[in-house]
Amino acid sequence: MASRKSAEPSPATSARANRQRLAQEEGARAMADVEQRASAVRKNMERLRALRQAREAQGTGVEPAVASTRKKKGQKSSAK
Repeated sequence: MASRKSAEPSPATSARANRQRLAQEEGARAMADVEQRASAVRKNMERLRALRQAREAQGTGVEPAVASTRKKKGQKSSAK
């Protein structure tokens, strides 16, 4: 009993092949989108790095905020 393949694929086979083709196309689009976003992030990081290095070269770096010496609400003095 030799089984013969028909010349035309079955509807289930063609539907499966179509789903696989669509998934492959969508995957390619998703990978291109991910690469585009990663490229944009790297470009922005390089821009920010250049700005930071230029600012540091000028010597006008941002100084860290000094802690406030004012008493916080709820603290009581211990003077008697």
